Amino acid sequence: MKDKHTLPETGFMRLPEILKFIPVGKSTFWAKVKTGEFPKPVKLGSRTTAWRAEDIQALIEKFSKAGN
Repeated sequence: MKDKHTLPETGFMRLPEILKFIPVGKSTFWAKVKTGEFPKPVKLGSRTTAWRAEDIQALIEKFSKAGN
């Protein structure tokens, strides 16, 4: 059984799933996307936006290295 809070290795992640791993609000997340601090999303459809799981993993690793 897959843990609900396990970061996927590949594929796409929607914002609510990402915010379980990166504890910021939606507005803050989008502001950091706009400034380039967070990765840009991929449009999967006219009303569907997601991020590559690999990009989110890299972002989390960047934060963990900055904290050390």
